[in-house]
Amino acid sequence: MIKLLIHGVVAGLLAGMAGIIYLNIYIEAFGVDYSQIINTGAILGSSLIACMLMTLGYAALFKFDKQNLQGWLNILIAVLSFASIIGPIGMSLPLDIEFPELFPGLVVPMHFFPALAFFTIYPFLKQNKL
Repeated sequence: MIKLLIHGVVAGLLAGMAGIIYLNIYIEAFGVDYSQIINTGAILGSSLIACMLMTLGYAALFKFDKQNLQGWLNILIAVLSFASIIGPIGMSLPLDIEFPELFPGLVVPMHFFPALAFFTIYPFLKQNKL
């Protein structure tokens, strides 16, 4: 179980770092400032929370000896990642924000970073039974 916890934390930190790097590249490329809405702390925190939720799902598979459902859990994670983009797409930004049409291009890809990081490092830190 400790390995699984480490997996979640490492994946969350990697996803957060990827999100922060993407934020900085996006700001430099388009010259926009969405610091009133999104910041590095929010990116890192949400990435850690998302990866820890995935860790809970995997821990449940491990605890109830249901490793054959791992594929379905991965599909659920992917579907929830896609569903989570509905919020930023429909979000109404404050009127003083310039170029609000560029905001979804910033945050939508970040919704997939936690799942991508979690699935990427899984082979390196997987449990013996999973």
